[in-house]
Amino acid sequence: MERNELYPVFLKLQNLNTLIVGGGNVGLEKLSFLLKSSPNAHVEVVAPRFLPALEALVIEHPTVKLTYKKFNRWMLRKRHLVIACTDDLKVNKRIFDLSRKRGLLCNIADTPDLCDYYLGGIVTKGNVKIAISTNGKSPTTAKRLREFFEAVIPEDINTMVENLNEYRKTLTGDFQDKVNKMNEITETLKNKQND
Repeated sequence: MERNELYPVFLKLQNLNTLIVGGGNVGLEKLSFLLKSSPNAHVEVVAPRFLPALEALVIEHPTVKLTYKKFNRWMLRKRHLVIACTDDLKVNKRIFDLSRKRGLLCNIADTPDLCDYYLGGIVTKGNVKIAISTNGKSPTTAKRLREFFEAVIPEDINTMVENLNEYRKTLTGDFQDKVNKMNEITETLKNKQND
């Protein structure tokens, strides 16, 4: 049976430099996705032209820059993540190859073989964030799972997280004692699910 071997990571995009190449619908989708989860992400979007909706989105985010030019390899300098979503497969492949040579993580939209990472479904409720991956097989399934989790996770879950954080700060003893105490408290969450 095939299994998902991806390793989930939560990135602090405000501390990294992301490049998106492409100013069309897919570029808008990728930028919107990043900014929904990380509104202060440092992103430069490069394309000769941009959709008006993409330009409007950037106005609301001062950490995002638009560059009205065709892609050039020097644009990869000082980057951490690259997303290529042009309508030219040759350009996208060139961006992937250049990114690989520089050790950059790269995502070529709608081309799983040319991706070091995927942008999965994300559910956010306060400090709680859940990432969903279908291993690049079915974005629609990830979307439906996201909708499910958004519906079932209570809006006040952040209050519980904050309260548990305050309680955790008061704990004494060694690491195992603290783990045992936190496990006792949170065990009731599992039991409520079974009720």
